Amino acid sequence: MAAPSRTQVLALYRMLLRESKKFPAYNYRTYALRKVRDAFRENRNVEDPKVLEQLLSKACDNLAIIQRQAAIGKMYEIQRTVVESKPKKFI
Repeated sequence: MAAPSRTQVLALYRMLLRESKKFPAYNYRTYALRKVRDAFRENRNVEDPKVLEQLLSKACDNLAIIQRQAAIGKMYEIQRTVVESKPKKFI
């Protein structure tokens, strides 16, 4: 299998960030965003194609987990924390 291209890696990174922002709970959302950014920064200089393939596979699995957890989180009502702003009400 060919090594993943830079555009594929960046597309996966953007998808992970986009999906992480969908968590309704502030703490889960910030944790997921931080973990995604840290993981990609940590492995920024990896050039071995086999290692890249493994990391990309793990990232795809994590994307599926984030999507499922965000969907489950939306099924339940959450209490907003003090840090979050109040949702805007349209009259």
